[in-house]
Parts: sequence; structure tokens; C-alpha cells
Amino acid sequence: MIRLDHREPVPDALRGAILALGNFDGFHFGHQGVIRQALDWGKAEGRPVIVGTFDPHPMRHFRPETPPFRLTTLDQRQELFAAAGADAMLVFHFDADLAAMAPDAFAEEVLVARIGVAGVVTGEDFTFGKGRQGNAALLSGMGRGRGFSVRTVGAIMEDGEVVSSSRIRRALAAGDCTLATHLMTRPFAIRGVVQHGDKLGRTIGFPTANLPLGGYLRPRYGIYAVTGLVLDTDLRLLGAANVGIRPTFDPPKELLEPYFFDFSEDLYGREIEVAFHHFIRPEAKFANVDALVAQMHKDCDEARKLLSARPLK
Repeated sequence: MIRLDHREPVPDALRGAILALGNFDGFHFGHQGVIRQALDWGKAEGRPVIVGTFDPHPMRHFRPETPPFRLTTLDQRQELFAAAGADAMLVFHFDADLAAMAPDAFAEEVLVARIGVAGVVTGEDFTFGKGRQGNAALLSGMGRGRGFSVRTVGAIMEDGEVVSSSRIRRALAAGDCTLATHLMTRPFAIRGVVQHGDKLGRTIGFPTANLPLGGYLRPRYGIYAVTGLVLDTDLRLLGAANVGIRPTFDPPKELLEPYFFDFSEDLYGREIEVAFHHFIRPEAKFANVDALVAQMHKDCDEARKLLSARPLK
């Protein structure tokens, strides 16, 4: 799938596309409904489909002190959009210029001049433009005078509550992997390059693949049953992971530390993705290393049991 930049004109072959427009962080089944509408529209009219997403998230621009909250990286979103059937991902680079752009300028200069959209699909709550002055109704009116149409998709309710990225973040902060997986239609997954660490796990019989958490949301600190994917291979692994600050060791260091069962290959410098399936227990400080090791054996036994019915595919 091609990745486009909103600051540049799109290739001629993609002009006249249907644009699914939103943030789409987490790509939950509400987001999937917006993109499905765009795909159906594109298929009916023989048009390509582009998915537009914002990076960094507008919140990061307006409130840079906000703790990390992303559910997906751009690379993850691009793969998810491609798997859904879109032809391209368009990245709206959210900076001071885009934040200050008036709604009519966004429609005229970006949607029409640079992208050449024939249609736009958004959620009913979509806002845009300086001060969030624009909404779906305003965009629809602008489109009528500029040669593009707008369709909206309503919010999806689940158990009396709207399906949203915020709801998924709350679930993960509580360690509720089951709800997060249900709303996202796949487990929350952190991707990164394995880095060298203190190698403490190796000395106690549990070598881990240390990953920085970067801009990802911090799920509830603790131990999880996880699966791992080595991205440049088809290698899939089962394991247990600690996410947190390792309170038994000094100094505290925030990391994701998966230990993969029955695996001893060198992963340093390789990109892996760790998916969170089950929360086992909160992170804890142990009196000594022996107590920690004894608990880790119990955690791994529990993770194996929880993951035993999960096919590696």
C-alpha cells in the first residue's frame, strides 16, 4: 500500500478517490464501519479508496504534556488499512499550519486541490479546521459547491456505550484485555526493535526481549500472557511479559519485557510485535530475586495455560 503526505498532491491515478477521513487510532470496529462504507462506495463507482489518518494525533499538538496514549503506530495502521482493502493511506501531518487552517481552506486547498476527492466518509462526530469549527454537516455543504459528496457513519453502541478509542484505552488501563480485544477485533499490540538491556532476565533463567514503549498507551502495569511476531519472518511465539518499571530492581526502568517459551534465538536489533491476550497479575516488588523467580515460574505456567488453545497462525 502506498503512503501519501497531505502536503503533496496525490498521484493522478488516485485523484477522484473516496476518502475515509478520521484518526482511526486503534482501528476498532467503529472505525472499520467508516472504512467499509468508503470501500463499498468506491467499489460501486469504480473509484480508488484512500484512508486519511492524523500523525501526530491532534492532542499531542495541543496538549504535548499528555501521557502517551497511542494504540497503533502509523506502520500498524497502514497494514490494517491495507488488509481492509484500501488503496492508499494519506497521512495528515498535524502541525501548527494544519491546526490553524480554516475549514473552507482545508476543503479547498487539501481535499480538492491536493487530493481531488470525489467523496468523503467520516464519523458523525468528525470535526476539523481551526478551533474545530468544521463538522460533518459543514463539510457536506462545502462539498456541494466543490464537486465532492460526503457520507457519515453513526457511532456504534456496545453494551450501552459507544465504541471508541477512549473506551479501549480505559479497558487497557484496567488490564481488561478481553474487552479491548473485542472492541479492536484483535489484541492490543506493541511493536518495536529489541534493545540491549541489563540482561538481568538471562541471569535468572528468563531471558527477555526488551522493548521501549515509545508513544504507546501504557496498559496496566503487570504480567500478561502474550504472543510475539518477528516481523521479518513468519515466526510466531507464545510467552509471558512484564510491562512496567521492574520495581524489584534499581533503578526503575519502564519497559515491555516478553519472555518467549521454548525459544533461544537472538532477537537484538530485530523488530517484533507483542500482542496482549490476558492480564495475569499486577506488577509487584519482591523481597529478593529468589521470590521473584518463584513467582515467574507460576506466571509462565498460568500464561501457558491461558494460551494453550491459541493456534499460532
